[in-house]
Amino acid sequence: MKKKIMLVASSGGHWIQLNRLTSVFENNNHDLLYVTTLKFNREQVNNNAFFLVPDADRCNKLKIVMLAWKMFWLLVFQKPNIVISTGALPGFFAIFFGKKMGAKTIWLDSIANSQKLSMSGEKAGKYADLWLTQWEHLAQPEGPHYYGAII
Repeated sequence: MKKKIMLVASSGGHWIQLNRLTSVFENNNHDLLYVTTLKFNREQVNNNAFFLVPDADRCNKLKIVMLAWKMFWLLVFQKPNIVISTGALPGFFAIFFGKKMGAKTIWLDSIANSQKLSMSGEKAGKYADLWLTQWEHLAQPEGPHYYGAII
């Protein structure tokens, strides 16, 4: 059955890691919706749907609210079956709202977080149906789980 899959990541390393996963979905004829914070990333998604959200971090409360609002409405209007994120804050909101709206959710914590989980990953893990880390020593029985790294 064809699924609508929303793939969400901040620009930079999170975006690179997310794109290393996409061949799995593109080869299975799913509808892919890419969401990120940098318009130049549109060039990397072929003819798939592409959406921009504001870039925000914990230091700018107004941008956080704007990001959350935009992500909420994207999920309301797009209605993905599955939400997948490699981080950071846009991914947290996608997982949080996606789960509340009935989507299956997957969080893959950044490989850059080798000593501890990312702040977004710690928070998103509670809402992810599948919560993953790329570092074996960070895996826990209740999650995140380790099945290998993508970089």
